[in-house]
Amino acid sequence: MSRASNSPATRQRRNRVLKRAKGFRQRRGNLFRIAKETTLRADAFAFAGRAQKKRAFRRLWITRITAAVKMHDLRYSQFIHGIQKAGIKLNRKELSEMAIHDPATFGAICGQAKTAIS
Repeated sequence: MSRASNSPATRQRRNRVLKRAKGFRQRRGNLFRIAKETTLRADAFAFAGRAQKKRAFRRLWITRITAAVKMHDLRYSQFIHGIQKAGIKLNRKELSEMAIHDPATFGAICGQAKTAIS
């Protein structure tokens, strides 16, 4: 009796990997074994990249807040401490957007932070 290899499933699996490797250069996009390794590596980089993106945006927001707070004679750390003491529950993303698009409100928040510190 001949051995059943289940070739339709094997072909589907290989085509799925090769489809994901579409656009990769040379053997990485054409040969199954190399494409499989490359897509696994790409998944690992994509997973790490999602965490790095969060870090990068947080750094951007902090930089923006620091620049805006300097105009109100405060340091970033003082400002964050002040808004925490004042009970203002705004995150860094909201604060940075406010500093850019609504400087008057941001100035009022800086004033509240100053009074909470002293």
